[in-house]
Amino acid sequence: MVSPLNFLRFAFFLVLSSHSTFAQDDEFLYDTFPEGFLWGTATSAYQVEGAWNEDGKGEGNWDKFCHAGGKIKNNDTGDIACDSYHKYADDVTIAKSLGVYHYRFSLSWPRILPIGTKDVVNQAGIDYYNNLIDGLLAEGVQPMVTLYHWDTPQALEDIGGWRNPDLVQYFNDYARLCYTEFGDRVKLWITLNEPWVVAWQSYGLGTNAPGVYSPDVGAYLVGHHMIKAHAEAWHTYDKEFRATQKGRISITLDCSWQEPYSNKTEDVEAAERSMQFKLGWFANPIYVNGDYPETMKDRVAGKSQSEGRNESRLPEFTDDEKRRINGTHDFFGINHYTTDLVEDYPRGNEWPSWDYDRDIQTHVDPTWPLSGSAWLYEVPWGIRKLLVWIRDRYKNPEVIITENGVSDDAQHYGSLDDQQRIRFCNGYINSVLKAIRLDNCTVTGYTLWSLMDNFEWTDGYGSTFGLHRVDFSDPNRTRVPKASVEFFRKLIQDNGFPAPKAE
Repeated sequence: MVSPLNFLRFAFFLVLSSHSTFAQDDEFLYDTFPEGFLWGTATSAYQVEGAWNEDGKGEGNWDKFCHAGGKIKNNDTGDIACDSYHKYADDVTIAKSLGVYHYRFSLSWPRILPIGTKDVVNQAGIDYYNNLIDGLLAEGVQPMVTLYHWDTPQALEDIGGWRNPDLVQYFNDYARLCYTEFGDRVKLWITLNEPWVVAWQSYGLGTNAPGVYSPDVGAYLVGHHMIKAHAEAWHTYDKEFRATQKGRISITLDCSWQEPYSNKTEDVEAAERSMQFKLGWFANPIYVNGDYPETMKDRVAGKSQSEGRNESRLPEFTDDEKRRINGTHDFFGINHYTTDLVEDYPRGNEWPSWDYDRDIQTHVDPTWPLSGSAWLYEVPWGIRKLLVWIRDRYKNPEVIITENGVSDDAQHYGSLDDQQRIRFCNGYINSVLKAIRLDNCTVTGYTLWSLMDNFEWTDGYGSTFGLHRVDFSDPNRTRVPKASVEFFRKLIQDNGFPAPKAE
């Protein structure tokens, strides 16, 4: 008798075998990355810094969200995290030891502007980031600086956060201050990290800070304001700082690859639609024409009308705003971790929301290896397909992968011998190499998440993505290298996967 699990696996095999795949997917490519390829690793402020109320830092939205209790696994908080506010020199040391070109980290808006506006500037916060930047440069590591990685000053959250259009100007004031204070040494800037996560998970579902539930209109409104905030921050750099500082600036978007569940036309169209609703939501305005994808506008407008609304739940940009937004990029920053199988699934009006507006249902292949995170399956070929999709939809822009990585699975959690991470990186990075060498994608950098175990948002300290283990019960928060450190160091030294030498 065939077990239900084996039957399910067989069924998925039949589905997956019908997909068009790259001929070289099953073959490991021995080759190197282009000369000057940018290797890096990353963290973000709230996830590593700690010192949540020290030296004049203001309260942030994640401070309040975590302190409320019941929101985070084990009621963990980022109050201390990796204590990078006091141990940044250790972070510089381990980043240097990897041989990376860049270390991507974010600035804490409430650490620099405690109440969110330029009325109160915290010099101690500026000093901290100056010390970190100078320390990195002294060791030959370039800072890649993200202005916003989800930590909004609570004072601004109290007036609506990203639902309030005034945040466009407040963010621009903050960005200008950061360019002024740090831009003489920072040559790679990211305005916003993963605005989709903020729009949908923070203000749509309310599962992330600040915990606002508004899946029908709130998520779209927040996305609208964040796109405009990015554009203004980009223009400010371009007009006031680029000529003298000579840096580059863009946004980082995130996307799982959306693979059709079958080769049926409906599923193929659904997968494309899902890509446009996820990545296109933000990429189309910035990289194409200043406006949302047509399929997104049409579908949300149609559903809004059938719900009895007088206007679409998706806001509209004016012609002037479209012109202002279009082209506000110097490269394409992308974060990628996993893949979904997408099936066409009409949802009707049962739950007005970004999720159901897509009219899809997602699946995973049960044979895909699962990480230590419920959402993250190991699917190396997905990143290659994503890069080809970006190449074809956005005129082959320069792409910098600003995050890719994996959490330790149950077998490797707490272990220094993280063979699962090595396998994951080997497969994903080789797929990136294929995208460059075989598909002519313009990928110029890869950033591994993360430099060390840290506070993983609603998973608390239960998901560990680090190249270095951190014992969060140890007051010293010592960073201990895992086996993947040596793997990644050698990969960087070799600039890829040179062919094995003949015996």
